[in-house]
Amino acid sequence: MDEERRETDSGIEIKPVYGPRDLEGFEPARDLGRPGESPYTRGIYPTMYRGRLWTMRQYAGMATAEETNRRFRYLLDHGQTGLSVAFDLPTQMGYDSDHPRAEGEVGKTGVAIDSVEDMKRLFDGIPLDEVSTSMTINATAAILLLMYELVAEDRGIDSQRLSGTVQNDLLKEYAARGTYIYPPKPSMRLITDLFAYCHDRIPKWNTISISGYHMREAGATAVQEVAFTLANAIAYVEAAIQAGLAVDDFAPRVSFFFACHMNFFEEVAKFRAARRMWARIMSERFGSTDPRSAMLRFHTQTGGATLTAQQPENNIVRTTLEALAAVLGGTQSLHTNSFDEALALPTEPAVKIALRTQQIIGHESGVPYTIDPVGGSYFVEALTNEIEQRAGEYVDKVEGMGGAVAAIEAGFYQDEIHEAAFRIQQGIESGERVVVGVNRFQEAEEPSVELQQIAQEELQRQVDRVRELRAHRDGADVDRWLGAVEDAARGTDNLLYPVKEALRARATLGEVSDALRRAFGEYHPR
Repeated sequence: MDEERRETDSGIEIKPVYGPRDLEGFEPARDLGRPGESPYTRGIYPTMYRGRLWTMRQYAGMATAEETNRRFRYLLDHGQTGLSVAFDLPTQMGYDSDHPRAEGEVGKTGVAIDSVEDMKRLFDGIPLDEVSTSMTINATAAILLLMYELVAEDRGIDSQRLSGTVQNDLLKEYAARGTYIYPPKPSMRLITDLFAYCHDRIPKWNTISISGYHMREAGATAVQEVAFTLANAIAYVEAAIQAGLAVDDFAPRVSFFFACHMNFFEEVAKFRAARRMWARIMSERFGSTDPRSAMLRFHTQTGGATLTAQQPENNIVRTTLEALAAVLGGTQSLHTNSFDEALALPTEPAVKIALRTQQIIGHESGVPYTIDPVGGSYFVEALTNEIEQRAGEYVDKVEGMGGAVAAIEAGFYQDEIHEAAFRIQQGIESGERVVVGVNRFQEAEEPSVELQQIAQEELQRQVDRVRELRAHRDGADVDRWLGAVEDAARGTDNLLYPVKEALRARATLGEVSDALRRAFGEYHPR
C-alpha cells in the first residue's frame, strides 16, 4: 500500500485532515437532525444513554439446558441486563439430539433444545416476564419461540408480557452462513406467519433481527454489511405486505443485528448511515406513518473474526475498542466477545471480563453523558455520507436484479462477500494489513490458556432424555398434531398455531421440522 494512502476496510480513502469543504451540500436539519427525530442519524431516542444504558446481553449456550442455565445465572449475578441464547447446530438445523446427523455436534456450539422440557430447564428460576431474551435462531425460530411461550404459560405468565427477539432471518443464511432447511419461498412464509402471530399474541416481541453480522463475519465490508442487510429488510417488508399485513402493524417490531470490527470510525459511521437509510426507506418507499417503523433498532456483537488465537489476551483490547465504537454508534444492546473465543467456548473468568468491559464503558468512561458525541465531526459526517452513498448504490444494484432473494439465488451476495474476504486475507498475508501477534509482534512461545470443557456424559444425558420423552408421551396425540402441521404447511393457514399444539403435546423440534420438510422440501444450493 502507498505509504501516504490510508483507507477503511470498505476501500474508502481517508484524508489526513477534514474540514468544511468535505461537507459541501450537507444540511444538518435534513441529514443530522436531533436525537429521537427522523432521520435518526444521532440516535433513535431523545435521551439515548442518559435515560438508560444499552442492554448488556452476553451470548451464551453450552452443552445442555442445565449447563447454560448456570451460565445465565452467573451472568445475571454479575450485572448482565438481558439474556442471549446460542443454540447448537442440530437445533439450528431441525434435528433432535439422537438423530444420526447430530452425532458429534450436540451441545458443541450452543445449547441443545429438543423439546419444551429442555426449554423449561433452560430458563429454570429465571423470571421470563422481567428479563428480555434474545434467541439467535433462524430456520427453527418459530419452534423455539413457541416453546418459550409454552414455558411462560405453564408458569401463568401472560404472553403479552414477554419481551425479546428471535433472529428469524433466513436470507443471510443462504448468503453467508448455511443453517437453512427449507427453500426461500416457504422460509419467507414462516417468517411472515411469525410476524402475524406475534402481532396478535406476543406484541412486545421483536419478530426478526435482520443480521448483517454473519455476512460481515464471512468477509463482507462495512458498506456491504449495511447494503445487504437493508436489501434483505426490504424483501421482508415486501413479503409481509404481500401476506396481507399493514406496514405499521409489524415494522415497529423489526430489529437489526450488526457486527462491530476494528476500523473504529468506519464502524461508528456505519451505524449512523444505516439508521438514516432505514428511516428514509420506511417513510419514502413504504409510506410508514408510525415513527417506530422508521427507527432502526439494533443489537451489536463485537467481531468474532477479529479475534486471534495467537496472544489471546490482546483480544480484550480489540473487544474494548469495538464495544466503544458500537456505543458511539448508538447501539440498543451489545454483546462483547470473550478473549478466549478464538480457541473454545468462553470460560466464566473470560466472559466476566467481557461483561465488565461494557460496564466500565457504561459507568466509568463518561461516554454516555452526551448524545452522539461524534456528531458534527467533519470526518465522521463525511464518512457517514460516503457509506450511505456506497451502500445505496449496492441496494439499487440488488433491486435491479429483482430484490434480495433473486440476488442471493444468483450468487451475487456470495460472490461479493467472497471477493472482499479474499482481499482482507491477501492483505494479512502480505503484511499490508497488520494484525498484532499474527503477522507482526509475534512471540516464539504462546502462553497457555485454560479452556472451557464440556463433559461427554452431559451430552449423552441429552440424547437419553429425548428418547425417554418419546417413550412416555401420548404418541397418538403427537401424531395427530404433526399431521395438522403438515396439512397447514400445504395450505395457507398460519403455521404457528398447529405447531404450538404439537409442541404442547410434546412433539420434538426434529419431528416438527420433519413435518415441514415433508411439505416444503429442503433447499440445496446450485
